[in-house]
Amino acid sequence: MRHRIAVIGGGPGGLAFARVLHRHGHPVTVLERDPAPDARPPGGTLDLHEGLGQLALDKAGLLTEFRALSRPEGQAMRILDTDGTVLRDWRPRPDDRAHPEIDRRQLRDLLLGSLDVRWGQAVTQVVPGTGDGARVHFADGRQETFDLVIGADGARSRVRPAVSPVTPHYTGVTFVETSLDDVDTRHPGLARLIGAGSLAVYGVNRALVAQRNSGGHVKVYAQFRAPLDRHPHLDPTDAEAVRSGLLAMFDGWAGPVLELLRHGTAFVHRPLYVLPVSHTWRHVRGVTLIGDAAHLMPPLGAGANLAMLEGAELAESIATGSADPDTTVRAFEERMWARAGRWAQMTTAGLERLVSPDPAEALALFDQVQPS
Repeated sequence: MRHRIAVIGGGPGGLAFARVLHRHGHPVTVLERDPAPDARPPGGTLDLHEGLGQLALDKAGLLTEFRALSRPEGQAMRILDTDGTVLRDWRPRPDDRAHPEIDRRQLRDLLLGSLDVRWGQAVTQVVPGTGDGARVHFADGRQETFDLVIGADGARSRVRPAVSPVTPHYTGVTFVETSLDDVDTRHPGLARLIGAGSLAVYGVNRALVAQRNSGGHVKVYAQFRAPLDRHPHLDPTDAEAVRSGLLAMFDGWAGPVLELLRHGTAFVHRPLYVLPVSHTWRHVRGVTLIGDAAHLMPPLGAGANLAMLEGAELAESIATGSADPDTTVRAFEERMWARAGRWAQMTTAGLERLVSPDPAEALALFDQVQPS
């Protein structure tokens, strides 16, 4: 018997789930709110870990293609003091494949392949049935019933309320993102400063991080601790006011570091929200969650990796396991909660140290996790 399965959300986790299920010959419906793959910027670069994101791609039969696209050199990390002094300058070995970088757009296109995604499908809620399955409600008033609905729709999940009343809470840390284009040609000094991978500068309760993407594109993140209601200088409609506010916030830092903000082309305000570290729920037949919908945590390299592996593992278990997918889903949730809880603890502690009253905490964390 072929069960009707839908995954809500066309991000890395949802697409990994669909791709692995498709590889096993099982039909799956992918419902994505965006009207088209290129409807909005896909975001920055991701580092996919061995044993996590790379394992998911292996299960999907895409590991070779990933290795051809990824940037092992992007694992490099340079850390500066606020006066510009180089404190650490770590570079990977040529054969280091522990967590190479790949642009989100490249990863999305790799996972999409020939999948049949239903674009422009805005889901408003999912209602579990009194018996089997769940009913999906769309913004245009339609309804559709599936035997199993996978919520892979991120931080603001519309599927999560079907299994849990918990909502994300603010961490006290905000990122403001900006970008530099064609950095090697237009800003060669900054290109040299950043190097082949990432650059980080840590101060008291604030940091500046720059990450290389492919094609000479660089994402820059100003990070700081502040209450949500104390951001009057961060009106996204006034880029110059945002720039001035950030330059004032980082006043006194080395001139070359501040150039990252002076040359930014646009600014996006990203307060960081998380779910409780131990977020679980009472199992609901016909509905489950993966990725940020299940365990939103600080963006320290775990989220996309976990989402992809969860999607791949769940799909593989459904395709090869019990005739009743509910049994498979129950067992999967237990494994997911245990693993995600460990990562949530690590990333929450990591955020506390990276945006800290004591900048030495960030350096100590780097030395603790980075191979020699």
